[in-house]
Amino acid sequence: MKNRYRIVIVGGGSTWTPGLLKSLCLKKEELPLSELILFDNDPERLAPIGGFAEILFREENEDVKVIVTTDKDIAYRNVDFVFCQIRTGGFKMRELDEKIPLKHGAVGQETCGAGGFAYGLRSITDMIEIVNDVRSRSRDAWILNYTNPAAIVAVALKHQFPNDDRILNICDQPINLLKSYAKLIGKNHDELDPVYFGLNHFGWFIHLYDRNKKDLMPEIKQKILNNGFEPADKAERDPSWIDTYAMVKDMLEKYPDYLPNTYLQYYLFPEYKARHLNKDYTRANEVMDGREKRVFSECRHVIKVQTAKSSSIAKNEAHSDMIVDLALAIINNTNESFIVIVPNDGIISNINSDAMVEVNALVGSNGPKPTCIGEISSFYKGLIEQQYAYEKLTVEAYFENSYAKALQALTLNRTIVDGFKAKTILDELIICNNGYWPKLK
Repeated sequence: MKNRYRIVIVGGGSTWTPGLLKSLCLKKEELPLSELILFDNDPERLAPIGGFAEILFREENEDVKVIVTTDKDIAYRNVDFVFCQIRTGGFKMRELDEKIPLKHGAVGQETCGAGGFAYGLRSITDMIEIVNDVRSRSRDAWILNYTNPAAIVAVALKHQFPNDDRILNICDQPINLLKSYAKLIGKNHDELDPVYFGLNHFGWFIHLYDRNKKDLMPEIKQKILNNGFEPADKAERDPSWIDTYAMVKDMLEKYPDYLPNTYLQYYLFPEYKARHLNKDYTRANEVMDGREKRVFSECRHVIKVQTAKSSSIAKNEAHSDMIVDLALAIINNTNESFIVIVPNDGIISNINSDAMVEVNALVGSNGPKPTCIGEISSFYKGLIEQQYAYEKLTVEAYFENSYAKALQALTLNRTIVDGFKAKTILDELIICNNGYWPKLK
């Protein structure tokens, strides 16, 4: 174990970076750093976040050298961990991802359906480049990846780098849900021991045990059915997220076996969601008008007054805590339990072995050791196999430059399920993603 570590945050200009910086400061004793590098290919976004980082670390973690750079050679040289959170195309492309499907009567969402497909094809190129750039400069670095759509990115990276066991794709939504479940019953989320299975943004909690091995699932289900469901951090959420959490009750009423990931509503109720999403003002607009402006405005204020004390954005979040805790589990070989994305390889015994599933795993210095789920029933097997076929076809379309497979992928996706609609959406997405996607033939 090293005395101090070098970490690079790729996508350092993200509005999620301040929370990650705060987590690194709060856990500076457990995870001592020599250098923290913020890297981004957009200097305009990087400058205010970088300025905030320098001030925060000067006040709370002064022994760390903070480097802010757009130079990949500086960013990736001799690092121990790469925390990756990029958004290829930015929010302007996300807006198109959401509005084009909605215009044609299909769900328009960042990671689900046609929007996730478009975003996925953009992300793959940059993620492959990042891994290659890192490996040429830091052969043994751990790449902990938050980049969405994590399901498609995970399948693509496994295809491109089948033997690289130091790439770990993760998502914080299961943790966000655990925090919300725990709040319902007056507990902290770390008191819950979950059992979870599925694909990323397409999974279910089977059990939620307490420290005495009592399954709290029945109690939590009943509270949701009686009183509805809200995010634990409701006061900080935009209106669309309040609506998203509220629909957990609808899913639970109709499919009561397990507690669903919130994103399943787009697949289980696609017609309803397409009708009720605002085609003129989507989640992308909400974020650009809300979180984006708040975070960058606050960063500029911190730079102006030269202190981050009492700053509204100098606080850790589930997103940031998870990735830091994951790095600590690897460093200290704690075999701590996390919900992560791994090759199936029989974990869910009656679905494809090459699927990238999201399940519980004990994480230590050799990476994740997944928990076996076994067979799942026909309904969940059918949903997962259809969704994975869509993910696999999307990745094959990328690597094979195949229009036919891209069309097959969108036709299979439960948010569309119509060949005419799929083709119309695909053709429009091809035009607006020119220069981002491979040429589909």
